[in-house]
Amino acid sequence: MEIRSTTDQDLEVFVDTVFTAFGRFRESPAEGDGFLWSAYEMDRNLFATTADGRPIGTTGAYSFELTLPGGTVIPVTGVTAVGVLPSHRRRGVVSALMRHQLAGLRERGEVLSVLLASEATIYGRFGYGPATYTTRLTVPRQQAALAAPRARTAAGTAVDTAVDAAPGSVELLRRAECGQILEEVYDRYRRAQPGALSRPHRWWASGAGQPPISPAPRYVAVHRDADGVPDGYASYCLDEADTLTVDETIATDDAVFTALARVVLGHDLVTKVVFKHVPPGHPLRWQLADFRAGQVSYDTDWLWVRLLDVPGALSARGWFTDGELVIDVEDPFLGEHNRYLLAVRDGKADCAPTDREPDLSLDIRDLGAVYLGGTAPSTLVRAGHIRAHHPDAAALADALFRGERAPHCLHWF
Repeated sequence: MEIRSTTDQDLEVFVDTVFTAFGRFRESPAEGDGFLWSAYEMDRNLFATTADGRPIGTTGAYSFELTLPGGTVIPVTGVTAVGVLPSHRRRGVVSALMRHQLAGLRERGEVLSVLLASEATIYGRFGYGPATYTTRLTVPRQQAALAAPRARTAAGTAVDTAVDAAPGSVELLRRAECGQILEEVYDRYRRAQPGALSRPHRWWASGAGQPPISPAPRYVAVHRDADGVPDGYASYCLDEADTLTVDETIATDDAVFTALARVVLGHDLVTKVVFKHVPPGHPLRWQLADFRAGQVSYDTDWLWVRLLDVPGALSARGWFTDGELVIDVEDPFLGEHNRYLLAVRDGKADCAPTDREPDLSLDIRDLGAVYLGGTAPSTLVRAGHIRAHHPDAAALADALFRGERAPHCLHWF
């Protein structure tokens, strides 16, 4: 078996190999817009081939930016198109591809990589851990009323909360009419949201991916602020069963989100409204007059994180509690074992090798899971994955790794 980089001339064969690995057929040529592979970066993809050059496995890489706790934005690789032909599985092909890919990412100077896991049992062994989560919220139309806010000011009047209309207006457009608006609003949103990935212009221009990036017909409710500047949108469609499905709701603050939710929840001739991506802990369920009306129909992991340079990754993100933590990190896939002192002062961290006794011992996949603040280290201690060496270690780690808000990613790749 050999591993080689692909070129633009390999596109048709690469796409065919990926589809064959997943047991599917494609109905269109690889050339052309409107499909995920139109955003492939063929100089970053890899083939595993037999000795005579026949492709038997693939992996790909997208160039993204990731927003970290504290608002730092760093370049990351989004791993994609990982597959092996059924005839060549259980022979170490994926392991060889992933090891080759990780070595290349380190050569590029990247401190971490990310992916969406097709199966939750595959990528942990390569050092990836689930770092963000998302839920699907279903609301029956007859139970979709929003509650009046109960918060009061010191003078006893109702607080102008997110349930009240946000300053500005909502305009209903078709997807084909507002591509630039979607791109600009999403870019402002993702720079402020920990865990969010960029959507490079080429994705929007070629319609690569799922709606609303793709040109699939959609209505888009666009919110504009008091000055007429777009600051949020909700992309949706109505199916034959009268279910209104919201692809994504992008908003710069809770008030804008609620204004958009009010539009879709109030749609006539609808049996239920489905919000496909709601961040963990989002207040929407509490804003419904009937709390039970917000039914969580899907609760899953989304973005998985793999640290490639532990000191570099930990120094890159923002921190919200001062303290010191010694972590002993095992990386079985790459055969590495290191101990680091994480010292946080005034929102910044210094991370360096140390001989001090550890506070925590953990696998690299578990460090990836806690990195963005979406998983508490104490949860993994209780699960038996992280070892706390003294009674205060888990609480200290929880305080250090927490973010300003829950990380969330809704970009699909």
